[in-house]
Amino acid sequence: MDFLSGLNPSQRDAVENTKGPVMIVAGAGSGKTRVITYRVAHLVRQGVDPFNILVLTFTNKAAKEMRERIKSVVGAEAKNIWMGTFHSVFAKILRVEAEIIGYPKNFTIYDTDDTKSLLRSILKEMNLDDKLYNVNQVYGRISQAKNNLISPQEYNKNEAIMAEDISNGRGQLGQIYLTYAQRCYRAGAMDFDDLLFKTNVLLNKSPEVLHKYQHQFKYLMVDEYQDTNFSQYLIVKRLAAVNENICVVGDDAQSIYAFRGANIQNILNFQKDYPDVKVFKLEQNYRSTQTIVNAANSVIANNKNQLEKNVFSDNEEGEKIKVSRAFSDNEEGKIVADQIAQEYALKGLHYKDFAILYRTNAQSRAMEEALRKINIPYKIYGGTSFYQRKEVKDLIAYFRLTFNPNDEEALKRVINYPRRGIGDTTIEKIVIAADKNQFRLWDVVANASMFLEGRSAGAVNGFGTMIQSFQALAKSQSAFDTAMHIAQHSGILKELYADKSVEGLSRYENIQELLNGIKEFSEREDLEERGLDIYMQDIALLTNDDNDKNPNADTVSLMTIHSSKGLEFPVVFIVGLEENLFPSQLALNSRAELEEERRLFYVAVTRAEKKLLLSYATSRYRWGTLNNCEPSRFLDELNPAYLDLEFSSRSTASSAEGNFKGERMAWQQQGDKDAFSKPKPKVIPKTTSLLAKAHKPTAGFAPSDTSKLAIGMQVEHERFGFGEVTNLEGAKGDLKATISFKGLGQKQLLLKFAKLRIVE
Repeated sequence: MDFLSGLNPSQRDAVENTKGPVMIVAGAGSGKTRVITYRVAHLVRQGVDPFNILVLTFTNKAAKEMRERIKSVVGAEAKNIWMGTFHSVFAKILRVEAEIIGYPKNFTIYDTDDTKSLLRSILKEMNLDDKLYNVNQVYGRISQAKNNLISPQEYNKNEAIMAEDISNGRGQLGQIYLTYAQRCYRAGAMDFDDLLFKTNVLLNKSPEVLHKYQHQFKYLMVDEYQDTNFSQYLIVKRLAAVNENICVVGDDAQSIYAFRGANIQNILNFQKDYPDVKVFKLEQNYRSTQTIVNAANSVIANNKNQLEKNVFSDNEEGEKIKVSRAFSDNEEGKIVADQIAQEYALKGLHYKDFAILYRTNAQSRAMEEALRKINIPYKIYGGTSFYQRKEVKDLIAYFRLTFNPNDEEALKRVINYPRRGIGDTTIEKIVIAADKNQFRLWDVVANASMFLEGRSAGAVNGFGTMIQSFQALAKSQSAFDTAMHIAQHSGILKELYADKSVEGLSRYENIQELLNGIKEFSEREDLEERGLDIYMQDIALLTNDDNDKNPNADTVSLMTIHSSKGLEFPVVFIVGLEENLFPSQLALNSRAELEEERRLFYVAVTRAEKKLLLSYATSRYRWGTLNNCEPSRFLDELNPAYLDLEFSSRSTASSAEGNFKGERMAWQQQGDKDAFSKPKPKVIPKTTSLLAKAHKPTAGFAPSDTSKLAIGMQVEHERFGFGEVTNLEGAKGDLKATISFKGLGQKQLLLKFAKLRIVE
């Protein structure tokens, strides 16, 4: 049987051309996953050793789906293909090669919580203001530096970067980064960004290792290439340098992750990197109706920086896209909920056929309230992952210590949990002793009697002995037996079992579920290694898209547009289509930012299969004040031939023109000018320095005491620049200032959060 017979001509060409550099431009809904999997299967069928094929994805879910499809064509050989996320594949390589760059092979992988916990400790030790040095901002700064391959040493030598930090009042960021890197190294730990950063260091430092993997990976495929950052780009380019059998798959129109380092130029410039590249375009959309596809095309055509393609659909023409206008965000929620109830009742749809997409998580509130009022079940995607729950992280911390006792974040997390008489004072003495003697914390714990006295020494010594017993057991027992032993003998199971509250029962059940998962893992036949350390590596590398989601649950899906990428639903609502919300107010400083917002809207539109509904409110509360809202410019950019405008009972209007711009004119004539006549924010060119902002704060910027702020005063805001106070309102402690900023217009800010500098 010819498994390629079901492909269209463009797909088949992309599958069969396997030699040399190839770029597959895959439009939304064009069968991208099928092409990738069939291409790999075709290589194996042509005699290529699966061990010589590397396939890089962005989620474990995508890799698992592809491997299953390949297995259905080529059989058991599919498990020999190197396939997984960037982080999982390069973590696997680092496990083998880490000692070359000074790390143990059993290094710990820190998740975001571990990283932030360590950074908080460093900020406290350095006596830095945690409001000025917000841990999220510090983490983001370090992460972006690593993704740009800037080491701590290079960071501190770069005059432009240091000057930028100083001008922002955060001159100690370089020292924080250096200390953080040293602590991770001492703990034998890498964070997520390090898995790519250290892979680049490894390939630079060891020509032998680079040569080894260049010749092992004779065929490389990269999914979602438009989402790669600079670090990922360099790794792929190095590995492909010998054979140049590199195939990248992606869609520049769906590049929406610049905020986490993705560089759209990687896909736009691929033809410059490989002048002899063969380009294949998958332009037929199999997902959506012609109306939805054509409407999406009409919006994305406004982007100047893109690859040329003509996405089309041979599906049914479909219904026009309904645009609803509501008086408020609460009324918008009611309109959406009522529409879902109507479609569910009259058209025989399931609740799981509906998705509500929004730009920011905060928008879910109005939608949730409206759905609850009429008893429509829903699920919010992007909640707390199972593996981020406290009790689960506590037990996993014991697992981590068992395999890497130098893991300081894990040690500090559980050394006194469950309570065993090791208080904060004792922990502080351990830290001081370690720093004084240039030891790791574990060195002090394992030799407690040398550094501590009395009951403290006995308690710490007992903890150290217990961890050493876990280490001995792990060498001979299965993953599940080791995990169960640790859960019992650490005292965690007893602690949680004793808590008979509803929350305590839930936590106990979560530990049971974790152990169930380990049991299933230890019995998998498709894995060569099934130790507890391998299990921990797997769960440490889970991406947000891999959280447990029951696809069969009959619930309406609520999620941000970023979370919706790669998904599809019969009926999609895109809500909150207002200027400064979508597109975001923070994305109007340059054309590049605005074009990314437009790509985000394109992604949202193309999630819909059969029916698409758009909505916006003419007013929305911010900081307790009702503000007028202007419809999003993206509504204007949609071809009116594909739209069906309707209005709520409180917002009636009509127009002879029959298009959105005509409706806007009619609404203005009916007295709604205040809601629609505001000028669009001016697009301001953005500076190009690392992590630059539209406004560069004055050197030594520091927020002033605003308790005596008065109308007419000149102020400076870190992001918005200079402005004049035009109004003050509200009670003491919740005082709000209306400020007219140059080039940005009026903004209302809550003074206790605003961080304004009064210009003398």
